[in-house]
Amino acid sequence: MDTPFEEIVADAMKLSLRDRVRLAQRLVSNLDNQIETGVEPLWAAEAERRLEELRTGKVQGIEAAEAFRKAREALER
Repeated sequence: MDTPFEEIVADAMKLSLRDRVRLAQRLVSNLDNQIETGVEPLWAAEAERRLEELRTGKVQGIEAAEAFRKAREALER
């Protein structure tokens, strides 16, 4: 027998990709108000790490237009 949580997840998975994204955004925004205060320094450290990878050439960036194109394509699937 499914729990109410499992039933909600099953129903959510039947939504279109766009609606699943909207649902995820709403859930995350609700959590944003409840996130622990210690998270901000972790995100700052992650941003610094990624910037260093770009500066040293460990990774290569892509043009914004390409990033947005890829994001749009992913949403359309």
